[in-house]
Amino acid sequence: MTYIPKKMQHYAHAAMNLINMDSENRVVLNVGGIRHETYKATLKKIPATRLSRLTEALANYDPILNEYFFDRHPGVFAQVLNYYRTGKLHYPTDVCGPLFEEELEFWGLDSNQVEPCCWMTYTQHRDTQETLAVLDRLDLDTEKPSEEELARKFGFEEDYYKGTISWWQEMKPRIWSLFDEPYSSNAAKTIGVVSVFFICISILSFCLKTHPDMRVPIVRNVTVRTANGTAGWFLDKTQTNAHIAFFYIECVCNAWFTFEILVRFISSPNKCEFIKSSVNIIDYIATLSFYIDLVLQRFASHLENADILEFFSIIRIMRLFKLTRHSSGLKILIQTFRASAKELTLLVFFLVLGIVIFASLVYYAERIQPNPHNDFNSIPLGLWWALVTMTTVGYGDMAPKTYIGMFVGALCALAGVLTIALPVPVIVSNFAMYYSHTQARAKLPKKRRRVLPVEQPRPPRLPGAPGGVSGCGTPGSGPHSGPMGSGGTGPRRMNNKTKDLVSPKSDMAFSFD
Repeated sequence: MTYIPKKMQHYAHAAMNLINMDSENRVVLNVGGIRHETYKATLKKIPATRLSRLTEALANYDPILNEYFFDRHPGVFAQVLNYYRTGKLHYPTDVCGPLFEEELEFWGLDSNQVEPCCWMTYTQHRDTQETLAVLDRLDLDTEKPSEEELARKFGFEEDYYKGTISWWQEMKPRIWSLFDEPYSSNAAKTIGVVSVFFICISILSFCLKTHPDMRVPIVRNVTVRTANGTAGWFLDKTQTNAHIAFFYIECVCNAWFTFEILVRFISSPNKCEFIKSSVNIIDYIATLSFYIDLVLQRFASHLENADILEFFSIIRIMRLFKLTRHSSGLKILIQTFRASAKELTLLVFFLVLGIVIFASLVYYAERIQPNPHNDFNSIPLGLWWALVTMTTVGYGDMAPKTYIGMFVGALCALAGVLTIALPVPVIVSNFAMYYSHTQARAKLPKKRRRVLPVEQPRPPRLPGAPGGVSGCGTPGSGPHSGPMGSGGTGPRRMNNKTKDLVSPKSDMAFSFD
């Protein structure tokens, strides 16, 4: 038998005490089958969080394996635990943003604590969610809504559940779909084609009736007396009017537009939203301008400046915006300009600033040297030249003649190219973003598989045990079910000696919610 000095025994006993104390200060966390081990003091660094309040009385504590089990995402938890260790929260690039936020909310952490190096990558999902919300408002989906959704949309949900729907409540959504949703059915597509046809004919008629070959001259016979006292006459063409055929074409087109507006207004689910819609405002103002034009031609054609009243009929050109109901691309284009309003405003600001600066410079530059053919007699004339030059149009009606003026013109052209080119990539990227999301949504399956909510299984009762005592440690029971080990996927296994043990805390369940 080997003799061990008392001093060595004392050191060994102290070392064992240190090891035991270290093991008592450590905690094992099993998250999604991945085991993590850290010190309890590490979890206390961030108070008022789920991990800072761990106790053995929790339902997800396994007294046999001496670990806490959480059925959460293990990849995100690695960054969460690293946040406790280092105080820096990083975003894993292989995890979707909403999932990361959901996991942080479960662990009681603030998502705004993400480090600046990961902030741009992390917040991309918020931009995506805003884009999807905009696309939802644009109503680009062609999926046919259910009867319950239609009842909720048109405000007779209670009658739908009671089964007391009237014939008008049944016909109203169908009429609305026919005239406002061109892709809802074949009949709606036919009505959409007819509407587009009348819009194109109306615009074409409005343009062609101004052509000289399409107008009829108004000729009057003028009698004059010649020098020798005899009477003579000649034909005087005072003005020209559009051919009468254009009037009948406009009557037919506007009859269809009037009928369409009335039907859509009567069958609309929300009258206030219908009236406030920008496309509808253009529609009924353009239609109303036709009837006002008829009244003015009837009662005000004798006025001297009656032709000026025809200027207001130009509002009919705005009917082209009605095509947005039939084209998702036009909706995306309009939404792109809305999303790029800040960049466009900045572009206009820099253009105005450059126009004023270069107009003043070229005005004084042309006056420094002798210049008998000076085109810049004032700064307002220079404003027109600066606008044409900065937008790279260059009509050539005004040009600097002196060397200093040419130098100012070169600077103006370069500044215009740079000013216009800078915001263009932002607008293009916005359009590409909306268009790509629209194409992706169109390819998504219309019916998604339902996922049932997860319920925590209760531990089985032991035979002959009291009503409040349940078995603990059996495979697949309560929080102890799930994969085990550092990366394993198999079920938990335990010794036969410990299989029938009963934990006094197994029936206790606590939650932080």
